Amino acid sequence: MRILPGIKSASHLCMIGMMMLVSMQASWAQKADPGSPEQVVRRLQDSLTEAMRGGSKLGFRGRIDLLTPAVIRSHDLDFIARTTLGNLWSKLSTDQQIIFTDTFRQLSISSYADWFKSHEGESFEFVERQAMPKEQVLIRSRMVQGKDEVARFDYVMRETKDGWRIINIMADGVSDLALKRVEYRSILERDGFPALIDMLKKKIATAEQS
Repeated sequence: MRILPGIKSASHLCMIGMMMLVSMQASWAQKADPGSPEQVVRRLQDSLTEAMRGGSKLGFRGRIDLLTPAVIRSHDLDFIARTTLGNLWSKLSTDQQIIFTDTFRQLSISSYADWFKSHEGESFEFVERQAMPKEQVLIRSRMVQGKDEVARFDYVMRETKDGWRIINIMADGVSDLALKRVEYRSILERDGFPALIDMLKKKIATAEQS
């Protein structure tokens, strides 16, 4: 093997390669701040990977138990629920707001348990952090599924009294919040509150059965 200038031996080259790998893995840490946006996303994605690896052995309920604390710690679900309804939120009664928020939370966690239920070597990688208006940040990452299969997951985050939290996710450039806004508001305005809750519960049931 041809040794590059400055490399004393093959073992020296191997050691440098290992150091570079550790350095690349540490890039997620971003100065090892446990409360940073990067670390919040990293912990969520670690839990998603664990759920995928557990797969059918964990079962749907097992994945729910695993992911519930991870999603609650990483997402501002109350804020997301309010934002999906926009000005329609204030037209709901207090009881309706509670019911919608609780059902929305169940659906969010159930969706994760449904989407991340098998593992075929997928891994998450940090791409970059970008500043956004209103003191928000964008954490760009990707999930490598194979040699040529890459899915992009970008997380919009804001700092709350409990730390940094996800308020929107863009999968391959498509905003999850924008999709929910259109769907939820349309049903609420056209068919009323009971129809909206019924739709959310049907989505939860579908996730459980998949």
